[in-house]
Amino acid sequence: MVFWRKKKNITTQERDEHDERILHRPSDPALEPPTEYDSTIDPDFAQHELCEDEAEILEELDETPVPERSASDAPEDDGEDDHSSEGGWLSRLSAGLSKSTHRMTSGLADIVTKKKLDQEMLDQLEELLIEADLGPKTAARLVEELSKGRFGKDISDEEIREALAQSIAAILAPVAQPLVTQKPASGAGPYVVLVCGVNGVGKTTTIGKLAENLKKMQGLSVMMAAGDTFRAAATEQLQIWAKRTGAPLIAKETGADAAAVAYEAYGQAKEKGADVLLIDTAGRLQNKKNLMEELQKIVRVLKKQDEALPHSVILVLDATMGQNAFSQLETFKEMVDVTGLVVTKLDGSAKGGVLVGLADRFGVPVHAIGVGEGVRDMQPFSADHYARSLLGLGER
Repeated sequence: MVFWRKKKNITTQERDEHDERILHRPSDPALEPPTEYDSTIDPDFAQHELCEDEAEILEELDETPVPERSASDAPEDDGEDDHSSEGGWLSRLSAGLSKSTHRMTSGLADIVTKKKLDQEMLDQLEELLIEADLGPKTAARLVEELSKGRFGKDISDEEIREALAQSIAAILAPVAQPLVTQKPASGAGPYVVLVCGVNGVGKTTTIGKLAENLKKMQGLSVMMAAGDTFRAAATEQLQIWAKRTGAPLIAKETGADAAAVAYEAYGQAKEKGADVLLIDTAGRLQNKKNLMEELQKIVRVLKKQDEALPHSVILVLDATMGQNAFSQLETFKEMVDVTGLVVTKLDGSAKGGVLVGLADRFGVPVHAIGVGEGVRDMQPFSADHYARSLLGLGER
């Protein structure tokens, strides 16, 4: 019995350490001391939550102490180069994926030293795909498809790249789904998008770019809500994007209740007739439990306005994280119903293959990808363009 308890405690500790590595990267600044923030709802509130009026809800929400500003409040470094003036989207995509492309094509050149496709070449190719962060399962699938009808036959480097591009595009095609902001079924209120992700992935910048694209490309009126109330720099960044895009920003003081911000922002967006409301969220609280409670509380409070809220939950992932992106997606799917992804910083990484592995394993829609810091460097995701750019192939 003693041994069993000890084993159980070790397992729990290992799981906690795993969650800590996912949410807090080694490069992140040290955590601030706990602010004793309690995001739970009072039992009496939970019992009568559907009967409360607006005044009671806001009174319950506004109880969070203000944390002191620290080094972690510094603006997020997007880690992206601006390719916005380098021609069309395909050329910017190719430029942004150049590190990943070089890794794949140079590796293939080293492998294809003989004409016939044999088992040794397939094994080396599978290893290359795993190293490119596609993941073991996806790498094995691609190699198996390549070998069909080609094993033992003469094959060139270009033929392998063409075949891989077609197989990768087939994996990516089902998830290549742009963000569609449909009018809510109720006919009233804005389309609400909750944006989540750990700090440093480019979350606030993504919100700014989404606002710009929705306004300029789709002619929609957009409002933004600064729901990351634990990081003053997040609000400051959104204020810059608000001025740049002309989208109104709803914000409160540092340390205010994020759910209160979301609640009031929805009310104002509905009153002013906004088409879309983009809500930022915290990405780094004291631990996974705090972060989960924060996100779930925002969702719960929004549903008091409309059970269908939020209409979309977008997770922003940093491509430079490689395989850790798999763990982040798993973790956030436990917290909220993630409906789509935006993958950033593909230009700063040789790990562009991670997007293929994510699509194959999870099947979560990919709304957009980012290959630079310019507004035009984030575009809707195209499976064929991405696959061909990743393998160093031109447009067909």
